[in-house]
Amino acid sequence: MSISFPYLLTDYVVRRQPEFRDKPFVMASRQRGRMVIDAVSPAAAKKDILTGMVLADCKAIYPELQMVETETGRVEKLLQALAEWCIRFTPVAGVDLPDGVILDISGCAHLWGGEADYLAHIQSKLSGYGFTTKLAIADTISAAWAMARFGTASIIGCGKQREAIRTLPPVALRLEDTILARLKKLGMRTIGSFLDIPLSALRRRFGAEMPKRIAQALGTELEWITPVQPVEPYQERLTSMEPIASAAGISIALQQLLGSLCLRLEAEGLGLRNATLKCYRIDGAVQQIEIGTGHPSRNVPHLFKLFEHKIATLEPDMGFEVFALEAYKVEPVTDEQAAIWHTASQNDRKVAELLDRVAAKIGADAVSRYLPAEHHWPECAVKKASPLWEKQSTDWRTDLPRPVHLLPAPEIISVTAVLPDYPPMLFRHKGIRHTVVKADGPERIEQEWWLSDGLYRDYYIVEDENGARYWVFRSGPYDGDQPQWFLHGYFA
Repeated sequence: MSISFPYLLTDYVVRRQPEFRDKPFVMASRQRGRMVIDAVSPAAAKKDILTGMVLADCKAIYPELQMVETETGRVEKLLQALAEWCIRFTPVAGVDLPDGVILDISGCAHLWGGEADYLAHIQSKLSGYGFTTKLAIADTISAAWAMARFGTASIIGCGKQREAIRTLPPVALRLEDTILARLKKLGMRTIGSFLDIPLSALRRRFGAEMPKRIAQALGTELEWITPVQPVEPYQERLTSMEPIASAAGISIALQQLLGSLCLRLEAEGLGLRNATLKCYRIDGAVQQIEIGTGHPSRNVPHLFKLFEHKIATLEPDMGFEVFALEAYKVEPVTDEQAAIWHTASQNDRKVAELLDRVAAKIGADAVSRYLPAEHHWPECAVKKASPLWEKQSTDWRTDLPRPVHLLPAPEIISVTAVLPDYPPMLFRHKGIRHTVVKADGPERIEQEWWLSDGLYRDYYIVEDENGARYWVFRSGPYDGDQPQWFLHGYFA
């Protein structure tokens, strides 16, 4: 079975940012000093926008087109994850770059009631995760690949691949561009136009590549899948000779499990991020507690402290007979373990462990850290660090004053100003009048040209009669109409 993902990257973006659903957007990266489109959404594809086009040209034709920057290596990571996910349907699944996954389904389809139900089940699961797919089943890898991308039938009967691929374009055989160009020049628009020509004649005219691809599609030459290896779970189990019902006994079992698990993590250069302790009672019930860390850790005392205060929530009843500790999220631990602040590494570790204990007690959402982002709009120039120790990719802006408290969204105010380019004389916010005694500005801020969908802003720092300072801005020019003014932040 070949599974094609025609909108892999854009489907992934919609999964993470649902606001892009049904909107025309593209993913682009910088190439030779210009932004080039790497992937398009279904809505953008309907506007005849294709990969390889220059973003600026497309924006000139479709100003409403939105852009998301391409993340390097994301395609490979996604296909690897999808291939590992497919192991639940077959023991042999491989990555099929650049846009698919290939499965060896020999002896598997009957478990789902036949090939048709098997294919429909996999497709519905992937569709439920938000991925657009096209699937095909055939005797050979090449025939399945061709039908999943260029064919109309989903299941090709045994030995029927010759008839199935006959009407497909030559590109379905994965031929080189030079061969495709020569076939086009000769007027051979389908595989059937040369499929019955003797292979020796094709080899003399087009080289060894074409006969090889035809033989692979027809099954006379073998083609192999490079299977992904299933990830062995980071799990440790402990069986008790007698049921354990005391907190002390559970603590001893937990420490043993943590010790064994952390030894394995240390050998592989990894640290634990999330872990679950499952306790199996003798009556068959399962109790569990879970922890998370802000940075990868294999420090047994620290991890035990995160579990310790949750042990009291377990209900042993007649006692636990089996304990299972699983780290379902692990990450590499580097020698330069990323610092949260510019302090000594020992202090960084202590601060990070303190934050872990605080988050374990009051919730991970209660601890936040913010980093600068490369955007002009002030509300977009700050992002939440995830994970907490994430390194900043750009420096905080210090050349111009910025408010201590920036509002999540600008709030409309009514303003009285003498001249269009002058700061306000007074303004009203939430029914309170503020008379301006001092002002500084304007500072003009515009959005990036490829994101621009609003007016520019002229910011002023103003001080009222009580000494309070505010960051206000006018949106756009006067142009005969009264422009809108907004309050965006407070200075200390």
